[in-house]
Amino acid sequence: MRMQDMIAEAVLASKAGMARYLAGFSDETRARQAPGLPNHVAWSLGHCALTLHRVAEKLDGRGLPESEFGVGGERFDAESVAFGSVPIGDAARYPALSRCVAIYDGACDRLAGAVRASDEARLMESTRWGEVELPLWLLVLRMGFHNGMHTGQVADLRRALGFRSIFA
Repeated sequence: MRMQDMIAEAVLASKAGMARYLAGFSDETRARQAPGLPNHVAWSLGHCALTLHRVAEKLDGRGLPESEFGVGGERFDAESVAFGSVPIGDAARYPALSRCVAIYDGACDRLAGAVRASDEARLMESTRWGEVELPLWLLVLRMGFHNGMHTGQVADLRRALGFRSIFA
């Protein structure tokens, strides 16, 4: 198996991981927050999608899709889900849950596709990400961990909101 395919599959696995923990959320609960927990589902999906697209942009050169990020309509306001933003409990400020999921899934697919289309030499190139410089292949793998961290926050939110276990 090519390195590109293994890395792409890691990104896609994080898509499936998040999907499991979305069970029971609805349009009415997509922006519900719990005391002591920082995020809600709509923000988490938008934030992860934005981050995935920013990494994909480093590989494919395309910016954020205007159909998914912008002001108005069923799009995320990129600033409202960017690193350091504060989730707002007003559901009307976020796309419907099904749209949030579609945007997140599409971002995972885009990054996986960009990795598969890159040659190994490209993935070995270094890039800047925040305060660090690292090879592109490692940055992409970090996205799986990033998605997993936010999936963990969704799991905590499920418990705090009294949702049934996904294993029940």
